[in-house]
Amino acid sequence: MLEQIERQLPQLSTAEGKVARLILDQTQAVARSALAEVAKRAHVSEPTVIRFCRSLGYDGWPDFKIKLAASLMVGVPYVHSSLGAGDGTAVLAAKVLDNAVSALLRVRNDINADRLDTAIGLLAGARRIEFYGVGNSGIVAADAQHKFFRFDLSTVAYSDTHTQLMAASLLSPADVLVAISHSGRSRELLDAVKLALGNGCPVVAITASNTPLAQMATVLLRADTQEDTDIYSPMISRLVHLALIDVLALGLALKYGNNVSRVLEKTKQSLRDRRA
Repeated sequence: MLEQIERQLPQLSTAEGKVARLILDQTQAVARSALAEVAKRAHVSEPTVIRFCRSLGYDGWPDFKIKLAASLMVGVPYVHSSLGAGDGTAVLAAKVLDNAVSALLRVRNDINADRLDTAIGLLAGARRIEFYGVGNSGIVAADAQHKFFRFDLSTVAYSDTHTQLMAASLLSPADVLVAISHSGRSRELLDAVKLALGNGCPVVAITASNTPLAQMATVLLRADTQEDTDIYSPMISRLVHLALIDVLALGLALKYGNNVSRVLEKTKQSLRDRRA
């Protein structure tokens, strides 16, 4: 959470910036404080503190405070370990794996159960589910389709942007679009999402908070990670996105109950004689 606040600091208003700096400087104290006390320490109004929380994607001060306290108890490291030219193989492996574990734990602490329930409910009632992603996110979309079609659902994954636009134009309120993006700023993907929303189709977004995609989504599942993607393709975010897809798939399986067990067994049975 702290690294998310640091990233958003330049975009915050002057008043909200005061709240952010107080939290970064006095994290432990803020996690134990009431709304009025935080506002007083930051020399801002209580509504400003609430606006700050919501600008980061939280429902308000209580939601933000709970997540902040939880993240501190888990003790997840907040400093991203960047790779250096002089790093040996062991150091390289440790940094990559440590960063991945830290990112997964942070997302676990940040999960909003109500949003997750809403997303699973939409998927459970969908006539058709379409997964869109571009580049590395296209790989995640394909993985999602590979999992969800086993529930005997009408599913498809598109990574080609022209196909996404055409397919989105045919979606309806009975369908669900799951849009996956690390940056949340791909113009083509945003155009496809806009088309789907215009047709009344709900959109579940797996992306970073405070991005255009996050703001457009019917339901946002935050996937905030810190990694330098100017040179390297996103690695940690892909793992986080895959984990969130697994959460949705398992949530859907639990919602379907015993029926899904029979369907999954049927799909497994079809492959048994294909193994040596």
